[in-house]
Amino acid sequence: MGGPVPACTTGASRPEEYTVGDDNVKAGVSVTDEEALIFHQKGRPGKIEIVASKPMATQRDLSLAYSPGVAAPVRAIAEDPSTAFDYTARGNLVAVISNGSAILGLGNLGALASKPVMEGKAVLFKRFADIDSIDLEVDAQDADVFIEAVRHLGPSFGGINLEDIKAPECFIIEQKLKEVMDIPVFHDDQHGTAIIAAAGLFNALHLTNRNIKDIKLVCNGAGAAGIACIELIKAMGVPHENVILCDTKGPIYQGRKEGMNQWKSAHAVKTDARSLEEALKGADVFFGVSVKGALTPEMVAVMGPNPIIFAMANPDPEITPEEVQAVRDDAIVATGRSDYPNQVNNVLGFPYIFRGALDVRATEINDAMKIAAARALADLAREDVPDEVAHAYQGNRPKFGPDYIIPVPFDPRLISSIPPAVARAAMESGVARRPLVDLQSYAQQLSARRDPLASTLQRVYSRVRRNPRRVVFTEGEEEQVIRAAVSFVNEELGTAVLVGRDDKIRRRAEEAGIEINRPGIELVNARLSTRVEDYADNLYRRLQRKGYLYRDCLRMVNSDRNIFAASIVAMGDADAMVSGVTRNYSVVLEDVQKVIDPRPGHRVVGVTIALCKDRTVLVTDTAVHDMPTAEELADIAEEASGVARKLGIEPRVAMLAYSTFGHPEGERSDNLRDAVRILDRRRVDFEYDGEMAADVALNGDLMAAYPFCRLSEPANVLVMPAFHAASISTKMLQELGGATLLGPLLVGLDKPVQILPLGATDVEIVNMAALAAYNLGS
Repeated sequence: MGGPVPACTTGASRPEEYTVGDDNVKAGVSVTDEEALIFHQKGRPGKIEIVASKPMATQRDLSLAYSPGVAAPVRAIAEDPSTAFDYTARGNLVAVISNGSAILGLGNLGALASKPVMEGKAVLFKRFADIDSIDLEVDAQDADVFIEAVRHLGPSFGGINLEDIKAPECFIIEQKLKEVMDIPVFHDDQHGTAIIAAAGLFNALHLTNRNIKDIKLVCNGAGAAGIACIELIKAMGVPHENVILCDTKGPIYQGRKEGMNQWKSAHAVKTDARSLEEALKGADVFFGVSVKGALTPEMVAVMGPNPIIFAMANPDPEITPEEVQAVRDDAIVATGRSDYPNQVNNVLGFPYIFRGALDVRATEINDAMKIAAARALADLAREDVPDEVAHAYQGNRPKFGPDYIIPVPFDPRLISSIPPAVARAAMESGVARRPLVDLQSYAQQLSARRDPLASTLQRVYSRVRRNPRRVVFTEGEEEQVIRAAVSFVNEELGTAVLVGRDDKIRRRAEEAGIEINRPGIELVNARLSTRVEDYADNLYRRLQRKGYLYRDCLRMVNSDRNIFAASIVAMGDADAMVSGVTRNYSVVLEDVQKVIDPRPGHRVVGVTIALCKDRTVLVTDTAVHDMPTAEELADIAEEASGVARKLGIEPRVAMLAYSTFGHPEGERSDNLRDAVRILDRRRVDFEYDGEMAADVALNGDLMAAYPFCRLSEPANVLVMPAFHAASISTKMLQELGGATLLGPLLVGLDKPVQILPLGATDVEIVNMAALAAYNLGS
C-alpha cells in the first residue's frame, strides 16, 4: 500500500516514498523473509484459486454450465445488460488492480512484483466480506496507458479496487476511471486510510467534547492518503481554513510556489506558519501520513489541550505512543500498528464498503458512503464488545475510551454494521441501481455470510421478538453471562433474570463496564428470595419417595443454582432457563430433571444442528440416550422431526447404520429396522426410512439405487444408533467437513431449558437463550 507521501520535516533529507494505512491484519507481528517465502510457496503457490460455485459432476452439469445451456443467459444479457448481475458472478466480483509503482513501503518495483500484495488483498476481500476478487497487474507506468487498459474491463466486474499506485498519477487514474466507468472505482491507499482515521476522529472528538466544526487540524503528508484524509474530514464538516496541510517543504499556504501541484493548491490556506512546529501550536488534531520521526515530543508539547494524534506512517509511526506519553498525559494516540491501541487498519473499511456498494449495484463510492462507513465504525467502537473480540486481545476486553476508539479487524459485527450504512447512503445519494427495501433483513443476511448460524437463528430471533420471554440465566455471576443477559435485552428478546448474589453480580458488571441497572435486567438471589419455601415444597413433593428429606430439598433450592433456576421456571415465575457455563452437560441435565419432567407423550433428547457448506442436517441423539432401544429410536425420530419443522425444515429422517436395507447383515441394525416398523404403526406425518448407511442417506445418486426408499430427497434428519456414534460423527463433521454445530439442543422437557457448553461465549449464551425462549420442544 501507500504512494509517495511528502511530509513536513525540519530539514532532514529522506526518501519521498513510504507507507501508510497498512492492510495487514496483524501489522507489527514478527515474520522472517524465509517464513513468508515458504508460506507463499507451499502447496498450491500463491494465495488464491478459482472454485466452481455450481456442480460439475455429470454431463448434464457441463451442458448447463457451458454449451448449450450457456446460450440462454447470453441472450438474456444481450437483451438486458443489467441481468448480468443475475446470471453471472459480476455482482460479487472485484478487480484488485495495480501497476506496482508504490508497493507497500518498497517503492516502484513494477507490476509483476506487486502480485503477492494484490493476491493478499483479494484474500482479505473474501475473508472479511465474502467478496470474490481477482488480482490484475497492469504493466503500465504511464497514467493514460493504465487508464486505457482498465476502462475496458468494466463488463467483467462489479467494482475496481486500485492499489499501490504512486501519486500524483493515482489521482489522475482514479478520477478518469470514475468518469468513464459505471461501477465503483476506489483507490484504497487514499480513501481507506481516510475512512478509518475519520472513524477514530469522530470518537476522539466525542471523548474530548469537541465540535468538529471548531477543531484545528494539521496533516503532515501531502500525498495520496494525506490529501484524501483532509478532503474527507472537510466533507464531514471541518472548515477549510481550519486545516493546514504540510509536505516536505512545510505548510501549504496561499501564494506558495515551490513544490506545488493542483491537488496541493486546492488545500492552501492563509497562515503565517512556515514549519510543522509552528503549524501545530495550539492545534487540536495531528494527522501523520508521512515518516518515522516527523513529529517530535517538542511539537506535541505545543499542541492544545487533550491533543488527538494519529501517527499513521508504517511500519514506524511519526511518533510512538510512549514518546507522546512522556510529554502529554492527556493525548489520544492512534497508529497504523497492531501492537499499539487504536490501529488505523484499512481492512476495517474496503471489504465492507465494497460489500454495501455491490449489494445495491452502486455506480460509484461517493463521499456520503465514505462518511457513512466512518460513522458506522465509530458507533461500533462505542458498543460493548463480544467475547470473540476479547479473545483477539488475549482475553483483555477492550472498552470504548482513549485506548479503544477504532474497532478491531476480527469483530464479527463489522459485516452487519458497515455495509448497511454504506448501502443506505448509496440509496439516499442516488447512486444505487438496486435499492434494498429492508435493511434490517439485509444486515441479518450479511451476518449469515460470516456465521452460518445467523440465517438459521434469524427465524428464532424474529419469532421471540414478537413474543418476548422471561429467561433465567443461571450462572449470573459470570462475566460472559452478564454480557449475554444485556445482549438478550438489547435484542428485544425479553427479560433476563440473573441468578446469583446481588453484590457480586453488580461488582463484576462494574469491573467489566457493563450497565445492568436498566429495564429488562433482574437479579435474583436464592438466599433472599421470598419463593424459596414454595420451591422447596414443590421439590419435596417430587422427591420425597426417592429418599429425600424436606431439609435436603430446602438445601438444594438454597444452594444449587440449577435447582433454584429450574424451580423458577417450573413454578411459572419465568418462561425458560439456560445453564452450563460452569458445569458439565450431564450434571446440569440431572439437576434440571429433579425439578422438570418430560412433556407428556414426549422423550427428552439432544439434537445437534450441523450447518454444512451446502445443506443443514439435524443429528440425534447427541446428549441423552447411550444405547437407545427401538422404541426410543422412534421417539427420538419424532422429537427431531418436530425440531426440524419448528426451524422451517421439512423433515426427511434416516435411521443410520453401518448397513443399508439389510446388507451386510448384523444384529446391530435390528433396532433401527424395528424403529421404522414402530413409526409405521404410529402413522407419523413425516418422511422416514432405514436402516441405511450415511452415504446413501445423504447422496441422492446412491439413494437412487434403492427405488423402494421412501425418502423423496437426501435425508436432513439423521438418527444415530447410539450416543457414541452421534457424538463422533458430529465432531468429525466439524473438524474434517468444516461444519458449524449448534447444540446439543435439549428438547422434550415440559419447560424449555437449554444447556450450554462449558465456557460458552456471550454470543453462544444469547443464541441458546433465544432458543430456550423459542421453545423448540413445544
